[in-house]
Amino acid sequence: MNMLLLVLDLVGTFVFALSGAAAAAKKRLDLFGVLVLSYVTGNAGGIARDVLIGAEPPAAIRDWRYLAVSLLAGFIIFFRPSLIDRLRSPVLLFDAAGLGLFAVTGTQKALGFGLHPVMAAFLGMLSGIGGGMFRDLLLAEIPTVLRADLYAVAALAGAAIVVLGASLRLPSTVATIAGAIFCFLLRFLAIRRGWHLPIADAPHQPAVPARPPPPKPPE
Repeated sequence: MNMLLLVLDLVGTFVFALSGAAAAAKKRLDLFGVLVLSYVTGNAGGIARDVLIGAEPPAAIRDWRYLAVSLLAGFIIFFRPSLIDRLRSPVLLFDAAGLGLFAVTGTQKALGFGLHPVMAAFLGMLSGIGGGMFRDLLLAEIPTVLRADLYAVAALAGAAIVVLGASLRLPSTVATIAGAIFCFLLRFLAIRRGWHLPIADAPHQPAVPARPPPPKPPE
């Protein structure tokens, strides 16, 4: 199980790093900017998760492989952007895949550290949304989690499947893969069909009365 979590964590880091690098390339950042965005997007959620559960130093800093896969994703996007241009919306697709992988690995890691199942699910959600939030903030955009169709909800749903599988004593591998797939499909369908939570209404602005026309000068 530990090997499966490591593999999923590295794969999630890679696909999230691809989304960060692709977003940076769309903003016409230079090579350094693309690499920074790829690393931050791929690892910020995992670093936040590890710090909160006391797994220090965080795996993204302790293990060189996290840096390697992040930089690899950045170089791929920078030098061969045509590889992802064929996809309809590469940033969203990579982001959805990374969201599912990080949500389930974060939940499993939190459960392994003895957290309550409910809090483990929330840590899994944080693992999934953290990288995208930092990516959007660095690009001066409203974070996707605050405005997208079922983003954090999809991560929480995938994490809940992992927690439910652990409660039912199902094989960890089955619950982990099922949670990742469900999170990805829910996020993907939300993108395609426009599913979203209710949106706050704008505050009502009172109508400003029209000013009367100025009087005509005497003839």
